[in-house]
Amino acid sequence: MEAVRYDLIVIGSGPAGQKSAVAAAKLGKRVVVIDRGHMVGGVCVQTGTIPSKTLREAIVYLSGLRQRAFYGQNYAVKDQITVADLATRVTQVVRRETEVIRAQLKRNRIELLAGTAHFVDPHTVLVETDHGPMTLRGDFVLIGCGTRPARDPNIAFDGKLIFDSDQFCSLERLPREMIVVGAGVIGLEYASMYTALGTEVTIIDQRPTLLEFVDREVTDALCYHMRRSGATFRLGEKVASIEGDGQDTVTAVLESGKKVRGDALLYAVGRQTNADLLHLEAAGLTADGRGRITVDEHLRTAVPHIYAAGDIIGFPSLAASSAEQGRLASCHMFGLPSRHSPELFPYGIYTVPEISMLGKTEQQLTDAKVPYEFGIAKYEELARGQIVGDQTGMLKLLFDPETLKVLGVHAIGEQATEIIHIGQAVMSLGATIEYFRDTVFNYPTFAEAYKVAALDGLNKLSRPPRGVPKSAADADASAPAAKPALVLATGPQGS
Repeated sequence: MEAVRYDLIVIGSGPAGQKSAVAAAKLGKRVVVIDRGHMVGGVCVQTGTIPSKTLREAIVYLSGLRQRAFYGQNYAVKDQITVADLATRVTQVVRRETEVIRAQLKRNRIELLAGTAHFVDPHTVLVETDHGPMTLRGDFVLIGCGTRPARDPNIAFDGKLIFDSDQFCSLERLPREMIVVGAGVIGLEYASMYTALGTEVTIIDQRPTLLEFVDREVTDALCYHMRRSGATFRLGEKVASIEGDGQDTVTAVLESGKKVRGDALLYAVGRQTNADLLHLEAAGLTADGRGRITVDEHLRTAVPHIYAAGDIIGFPSLAASSAEQGRLASCHMFGLPSRHSPELFPYGIYTVPEISMLGKTEQQLTDAKVPYEFGIAKYEELARGQIVGDQTGMLKLLFDPETLKVLGVHAIGEQATEIIHIGQAVMSLGATIEYFRDTVFNYPTFAEAYKVAALDGLNKLSRPPRGVPKSAADADASAPAAKPALVLATGPQGS
């Protein structure tokens, strides 16, 4: 069988594969993207990011959650929300996104081949299609085959009582009491969505703390909000077994002897990559226990012409960062200059309320012995927060007290994943926290939180040390002058 030659073979049509293919096609390269026919857009579009975030938006809207501060805790747009109500919106959005991706690939003259692929040798890929096998040979290969939920072989997943995150959007009914095993990003996102529907959710995780890479004050706020909405956390607990009665009850038996019962159980303990399907050994590659492939700063694997991007290379495993990794990989393949700044990739977690972060956390700075100061803006102090009824959100800025350079931005609450990009732009340009103080933001907006937080932080620097009278500080004429004009705060929000 004669091989069809390409400049670039892309395995996987998720964000990493899409953007790698488009970047190469823009340079006039012949590109083919391989994926299973029902998985165009990858996990991101078909079972992960897009369905789950659409589900979240449908739940927040239909439950009336955003309006309860004004119309009471029992307010809802629809009293009896059904799976069909949620599925209708998810199906429409997924269908549209799939069409957009197909159109983008076609517009850029990128071939989309439906099938499953594996390596024959470092340059050759065999694709099993509905019409028989095809052999492709590429100068470069980009692996972006994504992940699937990790499963315990001792658990009997039935997609009804016991299910994983890929099966979540196809449930037949909304649970009244749900168990979530795994308090990672996916587990917390789904758990918080269902507490918004009034479901009693018990979250079990063997780790003693949640989301260790997230600012501790933010995770504390998330836990507080979820507990108020009906969530129970059992942290530091390991599940020994999961038993379903085959009808309407599932029980999680913990190693401590406790038993947690519900009418549904979501198993969300990590994800496994699809690298085990690729015959990596034929290409001279290996993967770790979770199927992750090691790459260098240019997304290049141990085999120089094979690159990998997206979930298959591990943290942060986000659609946005995966897309950028795919683009950067193609730039490096074909000699196009690019700048790689993973430290400036934002992180978004679509819990209810949503979380977003950029840069360092207080814990990281403390561990690294880096001095810092912080400023906070609470949504309840913002007019926009009052308008939309979000009284739990906040924005935190971390900055160097000497240079005033911004070190980290952390947000929780309405529009957190949107407003984080203001901080991202400032950090990418190396600006100081003074930018926020001196900039006029539209009013009323959540973006105004940056000005409030900046003034809060700068006010801390202008105060004399605690316990030192102003007169004593003023009497020391030899003391160096304080930083001039740091504050200049006006109005109640900046005072």
